[in-house]
Amino acid sequence: MKKQLLVATALATTLGVAGVAEAVTATYSGHLRNGVLGKDKDSSTTSGSYTATQQAGFSVSVSETTDAGTKISGSFDLSNESDGSTDPSGLTLTFTDGSKLDLIEAGSAYGTYLATVPGATGEQGVSGYSEVSAPTSLGYAGSNDSVGFEWHSAADFAGVEGLKAGLSAAVGDDGDTTSTSTAELSYSVGLSYVTTTGDTTVTVGGGYFNADDSNSKSLNSKGQSVAASFSAATGNLTVGAGFATGDFMRSRAGTGQNADEVDDVSVTTAGAKYVSGDITFAIGIANGDADDKNVGTTTDSSNDTQESVNASISYTVASGVSAIIGYKDSSQADEGVTLKTYSGSSWYVGALVSF
Repeated sequence: MKKQLLVATALATTLGVAGVAEAVTATYSGHLRNGVLGKDKDSSTTSGSYTATQQAGFSVSVSETTDAGTKISGSFDLSNESDGSTDPSGLTLTFTDGSKLDLIEAGSAYGTYLATVPGATGEQGVSGYSEVSAPTSLGYAGSNDSVGFEWHSAADFAGVEGLKAGLSAAVGDDGDTTSTSTAELSYSVGLSYVTTTGDTTVTVGGGYFNADDSNSKSLNSKGQSVAASFSAATGNLTVGAGFATGDFMRSRAGTGQNADEVDDVSVTTAGAKYVSGDITFAIGIANGDADDKNVGTTTDSSNDTQESVNASISYTVASGVSAIIGYKDSSQADEGVTLKTYSGSSWYVGALVSF
């Protein structure tokens, strides 16, 4: 009863009309993560440190279908990783042919259609250094203004079984600056293909992204990238890998420093996951390399790097409840110099409760 009341109250507050809250279909989900995080930095001369870590999230999804068969849906977070703030999404229109159109804060097609590379779970990790510009995410360049759309094709695009396609664009008008960096006109395309060979299901995805930059001194785009990844699942084993390259502008808003040009970006990820009954073993690696410099300059310097190996074991204790043990070894370098304070190993022991 309390859950139903919470959903109804949230909908009435967000939509402003109690009658609408009764008309739409609402679902909700959330999670609670509690555990202990330990760190052993390369700069430490002691046995390391540990602390409690607690995270929670709660989200609500709403949808309704018109008489013509078009589904209109959206969602909002009441909390995401204990941030204590409401974060609404845009709207999604799902048409009768299976295609979809996301409106407002829509996303980037090249990131949407990347194949998922397996990776570890848990809260393990050593804090990052703000001056390191090398990314470790395949979708590092996906910076969009909220005024935009993303179109998703129906299955078997262009009559090709297993093929899906996407197109996105956004328009920003934040004004020219000489210090910070924001996205103006951006566009992206993405493709995903799924096929089965024997007992193996293979997914290949990727795309292209480009966004203009608002900084009148910048030489780079706000973001420009080509990315691709694959995954292969055979029985209980899933493996995958991905690669991305390009350049971007790194905004330093709020730091008192000018934005950075980040060139020669290279990101590589790989991972594997094996499920045995209630136990899941997972491992992932991520390597990032990039050359950063002051906005408007072309002088090369030694590269920034990030490297990590991350592993975890999770055990399903009951429906919606998992116990997790994780370990991560990572290193960072700024201008070619290893940062021992931000490099080292970490471990995590905790539990995830989700609904």
